Amino acid sequence: MASLWYCVAVLGLVAGVSVNADMKLDCKGGFVTLVWTDGRSQMDTSLLRLGSCFPTSLTDREAVFTVEFNDCNFRRLVTGKRLIYSNDLTYITPPNSVIPSYIDLIVCEYERPRDWYPLVYEPVFSTYGLEELVFHIGLMNADFSGPAESTRFPLGSIIAIMASVEQQTHQPLLLLIDECVAATTPELQPESALYPIIANKGCLVDSKKSRSKFEPRQKSSEIRLSLQAFKFAVGGEVFIHCSLVAWDPNGLGNTKKACHYIKDYGWELLDDPTHSSLCDCCESSCKARKTRDLVAGEHGAVQNVVLGPLTITD
Repeated sequence: MASLWYCVAVLGLVAGVSVNADMKLDCKGGFVTLVWTDGRSQMDTSLLRLGSCFPTSLTDREAVFTVEFNDCNFRRLVTGKRLIYSNDLTYITPPNSVIPSYIDLIVCEYERPRDWYPLVYEPVFSTYGLEELVFHIGLMNADFSGPAESTRFPLGSIIAIMASVEQQTHQPLLLLIDECVAATTPELQPESALYPIIANKGCLVDSKKSRSKFEPRQKSSEIRLSLQAFKFAVGGEVFIHCSLVAWDPNGLGNTKKACHYIKDYGWELLDDPTHSSLCDCCESSCKARKTRDLVAGEHGAVQNVVLGPLTITD
């Protein structure tokens, strides 16, 4: 896998810092080695961080990081034929230090392998009352038993999507999709053309005009979506932007739900069809009825993810 690397100073990097420091970055297939060497005795190299990671090894003048891209809160972005990983190298200055704090942007860029499946953004972060969570989203084969063998889908065929959250030692969580839109860009821009898929706090609006539906759950921390390939940007690159919500399983409400539309029946709640009245607002505007619905941090976590690129063919 061919690669190139580069570093960009983006915030707070003072001239005196860059003159006295030397940084070497080596981007490998699945990990990166960063060596920071500083010529000043007053700098404490133990205060350097690469994302959420401490140095792998230290001396008085040198900090070395050898870490995998799945660690340290690396950000991953897919743009056409490029696969880009980025993170922040930070130095938090101690009190009364003569050296200012600063941040360097670290970037590794690769050619995207042809057999690479678009499992995009696996962020790790902390939330109130929980430890680390890991979110996943990916294209699956028809029976959800493994990753999709292709990212090209004929118009009208089914695109199988599965999202999950790793719970490790956490209390049980229910994974929901708050909203999803398709776009032609990996980042949403004001001028981006959009196709709504899930809106209004968990309503699969595309199901009103297609065969799209949520599939029965296998476990609470996972959600499966069968999405009928739609007529949008046919032949071009499509990115699906979603907001995932890991939530209290006992906290379903108007704004925390998964609803799809069934012909000749109406809106149905995935997790308990007997309470499908929670989906009635899908025809209007879904608003919180309880204070607990208003603040996600108190009962769960929210993470934006991007899936793609994929191509819909005519």
